[in-house]
Amino acid sequence: MTTSKRIRIFTTEDVASHKSAGSCWVVLRGKVHDVTLFIPDHPGGEDFILQNAGTNVENVMKDRDLHDHSDAAYDMLEEYVIGRLGTEATTVSGDWEATDDFKPEDTDSAEDFAKTQFLDLRQPLLWQVWKANFRLVKSYYLKQVHQPRHLKHSARLFGTEFPLRRMFTRTVWYVVPIVWLPIAINLFVRSMLQFAMPTPSFWDNPVYPLSKLSSLTLDMFINTLPFFFLGNLIWTLLEYGMHRFLFHIDELLPDKPVFLTLHFLLHGIHHYMPMDRLRLVMPPVLFALLQAPFTRLAYILFPTPVANGIISGSFTFYVIYDCMHYALHHTMLPAYMREMKKYHLAHHYKNFELGFGVTSKIWDYVFNTVLTL
Repeated sequence: MTTSKRIRIFTTEDVASHKSAGSCWVVLRGKVHDVTLFIPDHPGGEDFILQNAGTNVENVMKDRDLHDHSDAAYDMLEEYVIGRLGTEATTVSGDWEATDDFKPEDTDSAEDFAKTQFLDLRQPLLWQVWKANFRLVKSYYLKQVHQPRHLKHSARLFGTEFPLRRMFTRTVWYVVPIVWLPIAINLFVRSMLQFAMPTPSFWDNPVYPLSKLSSLTLDMFINTLPFFFLGNLIWTLLEYGMHRFLFHIDELLPDKPVFLTLHFLLHGIHHYMPMDRLRLVMPPVLFALLQAPFTRLAYILFPTPVANGIISGSFTFYVIYDCMHYALHHTMLPAYMREMKKYHLAHHYKNFELGFGVTSKIWDYVFNTVLTL
């Protein structure tokens, strides 16, 4: 094997999918070999290789009754090495059961890295992810990132944690209501005023509603309230849709380092470190970017008073969603939220392809993605 070849890490499913004469892979001693070009030259015939294509051939090659293999045969196989078989972590399990007092054990970082060769939790993660994605196939990356690890402290993304970097990647839960509730209230009051009188835009006069609080009436409140509740409902659909079709875009994700790294930053790190207290709510800068196209669409589709009412309702429910998400991972809760905690943790530890609702299961029922506990 020439040194110019890049050694990549594959899953057993990757190997099993290459079992034809046109693409034939086998595993020997943990290494993955592409023996497609060797099939016509195999002394034992093509059928012998194809019968064992996509499998581990170590026992077959040792069985002298089936076909005797010399040391030279093992050496020859080295010319066809294309990677190695990854070792999987096994935290996620279909028989996982949620408990009220669920508390996972901390991961042995050294043992985990030695076993999987994925990410070393003792080192900053971001540069490792970028480098790893040049040697990992997407399937192995996705399998590893969806197997939770746990640390006593928040994992480091960068070698040096500058304040700006922390602002984009770490957030304590109470920052979310501090930033977004005042904006939601401002938009709600602005909607009330706009139903009754000309009102400058938010960007022209952000604090205008404060000067008109004494002018508010019950009729204004009643005018805005239905659109506020509509915003609540719309948020639940956005919550489900973004979680399922943006954060879990796994199958459509291009197998390129830049896309896998973006996936890790957007949501992969949350599944990789689901109990990390500083990565359970969305950094305000990130939510500001995600909400922009949706709020713009609201202003295009609806009159401004209606749009502001809907956006205020959506922002309010977003705050509830993010705070609830934190609580589902880390606090003792009343009955309904205990049920949702079990449901959401099952999304992490049982089946990440189901159970996308966080505040409720309503859209999981509608779209048939309910996760059975």
